[in-house]
Amino acid sequence: MHKLRLLPLAVAAMLAVTPFAHAATGSVVLSQVFAGGGNSGAPYANDFVELLNRGSTAVDVSGWTVQYAPATSTSWSATTLTGSIQPGRYYLVQLASSAAVGAALPAPDATGTTNLANTGGKIALVHDGTALACGATAGTCSAAASVEDLVGYGGASDYEGSAPASALSATTALSRDANGCTDTGANDSDFSTAAPAPRNASSTAASCSGSTPPKSASAGATVDLDVQPVISIALERPSISFGTVVPGQTPSPVSERVTVVSSDPAGYSITVHRTAFTPADLPLGVAASSTAALLPIPVVPATDLLLASSSAATPPAGEFWPAVVGFTAPVPVLAAGHYSATVTFTVIGR
Repeated sequence: MHKLRLLPLAVAAMLAVTPFAHAATGSVVLSQVFAGGGNSGAPYANDFVELLNRGSTAVDVSGWTVQYAPATSTSWSATTLTGSIQPGRYYLVQLASSAAVGAALPAPDATGTTNLANTGGKIALVHDGTALACGATAGTCSAAASVEDLVGYGGASDYEGSAPASALSATTALSRDANGCTDTGANDSDFSTAAPAPRNASSTAASCSGSTPPKSASAGATVDLDVQPVISIALERPSISFGTVVPGQTPSPVSERVTVVSSDPAGYSITVHRTAFTPADLPLGVAASSTAALLPIPVVPATDLLLASSSAATPPAGEFWPAVVGFTAPVPVLAAGHYSATVTFTVIGR
């Protein structure tokens, strides 16, 4: 029997498509954020997030969520939304309270238990209920297909634009300019700090007729592929048997066609070596074809025998060499028994 040894040259390629930050792609945006609910001196007892439908048609937000993550965290908590937001109307999401300090909010359109931080955080409006896992660096959440809008403030690690909006306090909220209509995709310029003024579905409608929601979006995807090895070798037979012989006989050579696939334009070489027969060595040889003379196969650690070579790449299906393995002399007088060795063919790119 013989063993096949391959010297593959592996090639791998990877293309990374970098996510691009983007502004809200639809008509619903985060219009106000208050994180001081129930704090000392706070005008309202609860944190809240306010939404606005800047578009001209109603938007069904059933199953959507408002999600929050602390400033540098990628662990998000979600509050589920229900119903629809009419054109120009607000939607009030009531959140946690630190204490019974301040007035009650107007009737909320959705209620959650998330506690927002004044010093910094990330608020995302998401199309579904799946918790986000982004936000470690700027632009990662904006690139998520499920994110409709994002606001990072204070020490937030993720935000729209080049910087987060300002940090908050017990008496200030983030308010999107022009009653919530402004959206340039830059948190630091779209939002200002002001006294909180929560609005719900019953509040006076906003007119955003001068605003045109963006009509494009960007999303990222990682692309990779595995390129097959540029060089390979295959043998006609996994094992070669010369059957039963008696001393003095020379067994007929056996075909062992070698198939090579190589994309190396400089070509390749095929070499061969073997181990010694056990329990005693025999005169084994190899030839590149049935018409060529058999040459002794070197026994390791001797240098390999050069069997064949090429100066060009092979066709895609490969090319073969009609090699044969046989004995260069009659079998000597030996003790009866089973004699075996291992022949190794190697292909080497240039």
